[in-house]
Amino acid sequence: MVDEPTIDRPTGTGRRTLDRAREAIESAVYGTALYRVSLRGKRPEALTFGPTDPWPGDANQGQTLNDGCYAFAGRTVTAGPAPWNPEGASAAWLEAMHGFQWLRHMAAAGGAETRDRVHGLVTDWITAQGEWDPLTWRADVLGRRLVAWLSHSTLLLGGAGRQSAEAILTSLAEQARHLGRVATAGPDGAPRIAAIKGLVFAALCLPGDDRRLVQALLLLDHEIGRQIHADGGHASRSPAVQLSVFRDLVELRSVVMAAHQPVPTMLQTAIDRMAPVVRFFRHGDGGLALFNDSTEGDPALIDVALALGDAPGQPPLSAPHSGFERMVARCTLVITDVGAPGPLAAPHAHGGTLSFEMSVDGHRLVVNCGAHGGSDSDWRQAQRATAAHSTAAVEDADSLALDQDGNFDHCPGQVDATRQEDEGATWIDASHDGFVADYGISHRRRLYLAADGDSLRGEDTLSGHGARRFTIRFHLHPTVKASLVADGTGALLRLPGGEGWRMRSSGAMLVIADSIYLGHAGAHSRSEQIVLSGPLQGGVTTVKWALSRIGG
Repeated sequence: MVDEPTIDRPTGTGRRTLDRAREAIESAVYGTALYRVSLRGKRPEALTFGPTDPWPGDANQGQTLNDGCYAFAGRTVTAGPAPWNPEGASAAWLEAMHGFQWLRHMAAAGGAETRDRVHGLVTDWITAQGEWDPLTWRADVLGRRLVAWLSHSTLLLGGAGRQSAEAILTSLAEQARHLGRVATAGPDGAPRIAAIKGLVFAALCLPGDDRRLVQALLLLDHEIGRQIHADGGHASRSPAVQLSVFRDLVELRSVVMAAHQPVPTMLQTAIDRMAPVVRFFRHGDGGLALFNDSTEGDPALIDVALALGDAPGQPPLSAPHSGFERMVARCTLVITDVGAPGPLAAPHAHGGTLSFEMSVDGHRLVVNCGAHGGSDSDWRQAQRATAAHSTAAVEDADSLALDQDGNFDHCPGQVDATRQEDEGATWIDASHDGFVADYGISHRRRLYLAADGDSLRGEDTLSGHGARRFTIRFHLHPTVKASLVADGTGALLRLPGGEGWRMRSSGAMLVIADSIYLGHAGAHSRSEQIVLSGPLQGGVTTVKWALSRIGG
């Protein structure tokens, strides 16, 4: 099944050239009738093993799908027959549609109507989409589709006629053969783990040579070594990707155990290391912090993932390899980004270096703006901008930017951070050079969280020449209400439960401005931000600020 060796791909211009050459070769080879013939082989008479989907489905979403309404990636398409390639559909919508992970919702809806609907959808896909396509047969999309079909094989094959069952089994075998040839040629990072996951499922569920499982697990071992840092963080530096990869690994362990195979040590170790970092990124409301292409996620689903992971490690206070720090004092939590992005971070990287998020008693107070999950490139770029994060900017420029091919145009190359603790109080001292190349300005941020959790104090220092103005933003969660104090030097913040916090600052003009919150997938919420701004003073400009609990 696994015909290609695993090769680490080059970055930058070399990677772009290689990708374009690969795409041209794929179109010239995989789209031919001769290649289609090469995928044929002995049709499986039945599955050797039928895994179950461990993740909960939503019966309401299942009924919506039964009614012919397909809502993915910020777009809803309504049609009687399945709209496999609707006009204007984004790549994200097509990936979700052809990945078939929505089968779990139809399974939750249950009933004969759903079963018949699923039979019709899958057989229609085989007829309409059963030949190679650069997106729908891409390694990660194909891997997810194989996992979905195999995990819901009872729904797909139960009650199906002989002809339909044979068509499904034949398609499964052909898709698995193709995936075995291209698993390491698809998108890097988390998508590659998704592709390898499909290989493992196919090796366990379809009859064939036992060497296929060994080869697939060797690929998994290699990718875990590349992608999972020693502190348990994923190389993407994205809380959402951290959770996604963790779920993939947990599901892989579950299927290996259910098939009565030994769990590889590298897989178990990765799960044990990743679980505490998933907890590291959770706020008191159970959702994820909004760094690097992340939304809050579903707290209940995160609970399920951690329960299935069965890795009880507590969240660390520091994730030095991943570049994040966590400060906790009583009911106050602060998470801050103090890392530089690596090569695997580019698809998800935001310009939020030294940004922080703060929650109190389960309520989010200071946040980043989140991530746009739809196809609007302007929205996506706006959410990646430094201005969408609770950090400092020079001339309203971005500390990180990507070129048209998705590679780093510029980004912080040096990010330093130190941490000190004393009797429950915590200091973080961090700096980055993301504005040095364009403006000659470095940014240093010092944070102090008091032991009682009633005060977070900060100091932002901008050093160097080459720019005229700075802006420091503190984006507020939509549930937080802000008002200026009479002298204009501070603001009063009111949390949903009525608790009050006060912000004061010196060295900058303070205003309250509109903001936007994309912390919930597919939803835009109006919010506010506190903005500190002013002219850069010579070689060094220092702005001090404090968030203090009123009555604390």
